[in-house]
Amino acid sequence: MVIKSIFAGFGGQGVLSMGYTLATAAMVDGKHVTYLPTYGAEVRGGTANCTVAIGNEEIASPVASEPEILVVLNQPSVLKFINKMSPGGTLFVNSSLVNKIPEREDIEVIKVPANELAIEINSPRSVNVIMLGALVAKKGLVSPESMRTAIEMFFEKKAKIIPINLEAFQKGYDFIKGEESS
Repeated sequence: MVIKSIFAGFGGQGVLSMGYTLATAAMVDGKHVTYLPTYGAEVRGGTANCTVAIGNEEIASPVASEPEILVVLNQPSVLKFINKMSPGGTLFVNSSLVNKIPEREDIEVIKVPANELAIEINSPRSVNVIMLGALVAKKGLVSPESMRTAIEMFFEKKAKIIPINLEAFQKGYDFIKGEESS
């Protein structure tokens, strides 16, 4: 089975990093994976998105015309991608910046106040890693251990920010687990 995800937001929010880190975690877990970034106006403030496909079998196409998972960090990305989601899919929204979600009865919506959670750990740039924590906690596409390894690998050249990113991942993960138990 192959699960396809789209990550979308403004350039500078770490959207492409989210996808790359998830793809790396999937490889650490020994899964088949593709990562397809969309380049263009990915300057800070422009739009950015990428597709990640993860499976236990070979992946024929990295394109996600009907993704099962959509992770959006801003309002324009919700509007652009929500109608492409497959029925039964899961939409993860940064509810700090997304306040209007078009109605779809056939998808699950997970709201994560990622900006507020990032401020709680004194790391406003960690919104993307918080969203990864929420995704891993809810969907289990990769193990938490492989995601931690992927974060360490991604930030290897900036070793001093590895601890805050691991904390951000845990914050997003714990947020979802706390929501599920209440």
